[in-house]
Amino acid sequence: MQKFNQIWDFNVISTASGVSISVGDIVLVLLLMLIGYLLSRLAEVILARRLEKTDLKPDSVQVIKRIIFYVILLMIALTIMSLLGIPITAFAFATGAIAIGVGFGAQNIINNFISGWILMAERPIRVNDFIEVEGFMGTVKRVGTRSTLVHRPDGVHVLVPNSKLLENTVVNWTLIDGLIRNSVRVGVAYDSHIPDVVNALEEAINGCEGPLSKPKPEIVFEDFGDSALIFDVYFWSDMTKSKPLRIIRSEVRMAIARELDKRNIIVAFPQRDLHLFSDKPIKIKVEDKPSSNAD
Repeated sequence: MQKFNQIWDFNVISTASGVSISVGDIVLVLLLMLIGYLLSRLAEVILARRLEKTDLKPDSVQVIKRIIFYVILLMIALTIMSLLGIPITAFAFATGAIAIGVGFGAQNIINNFISGWILMAERPIRVNDFIEVEGFMGTVKRVGTRSTLVHRPDGVHVLVPNSKLLENTVVNWTLIDGLIRNSVRVGVAYDSHIPDVVNALEEAINGCEGPLSKPKPEIVFEDFGDSALIFDVYFWSDMTKSKPLRIIRSEVRMAIARELDKRNIIVAFPQRDLHLFSDKPIKIKVEDKPSSNAD
């Protein structure tokens, strides 16, 4: 026990003002810091549950949670130092060494940390926004202090460093609103009656739930193609309320196929004219393909 007391009371740091820090003081600081951290997390969870019942948006709740957590953690740290009689000046040397280490070895971490606070303050990217960055798209699930969690449509979760979101070009599809214009292209045979085609496309687009009635869908006779008359159907959809874009486009195509089939309008397929030049007559023989079913 005497040896333990000697280790516990062993002075590690002594200042010119007469303040000494022993091994026991360091252990108490670490223990109290751990308890303070757990209490900060508990306070953060309780506060988050109450804020979620209000009209605040999820990204605002997350910012408030993050600020409250660090404020409480800082207050607990200062209180512990005050109770133990440890002045802040006692850590001047240690903080200087840490600052030098941070400057050389943790530039990316500090960059991402500061970028995270900028994202939470300016809010160019918020929780539940649909963004496109570095060649992939997804929904923002969390804006953290170091990285942002993005959920792709295929179910994969991607952690994007916050600095990438500030330094690179990011397409935020829902920054102002969730309205997105889509288009579906269809080609019909050249002998099709154009007014019937337009009516079929109007019936198809109006019968789907995904496309919005306002702004009104538009049907454009785009071009005379090589093998078909090309029509484009333009419509708007709300990404925040309706189905994913690929599902909406699929439903529109299926509705167009049904309406064209009702009117016996043929969806065109590639056609080619074959020209044979020869000085002698060419004999062409067409043979029937034998049936696979035995009689």
